Amino acid sequence: MLNDTSRRPPVVSILRMGRYLIASIHAALNDEQLTRFQHDLVEQIGRERSHGVIIDIAAIDVLDSFAAHTLRNLARMAGLRGASTVIFGIHPEIAFATARLGMHPSIAPTALDLDDGIAILDEFTV
Repeated sequence: MLNDTSRRPPVVSILRMGRYLIASIHAALNDEQLTRFQHDLVEQIGRERSHGVIIDIAAIDVLDSFAAHTLRNLARMAGLRGASTVIFGIHPEIAFATARLGMHPSIAPTALDLDDGIAILDEFTV
């Protein structure tokens, strides 16, 4: 019997909302999935001519150094494509880990929720 992966829900969804992209991570990602997410999101920023990206990481319970590095690079790449990045849904444990792994809010500001993230991007992209 073949493993039918076409019925599995997506691990990451990227939706367009006006001039912003909203990326929701629905489950922990392995290194390959993180790299694919980074590539897909940066590509979609250019294709959609997005001015901002909001990344929801509420479903992530553990953030290792590779994931923190990937998110940091993603925010830098988005900036090079003309889009600001905001991250929301950070659990307290993740906040401690990201601070220790060098992910400073100046690279990717954090927000409490989606509305807060949109407000932050609105300030950046006026």
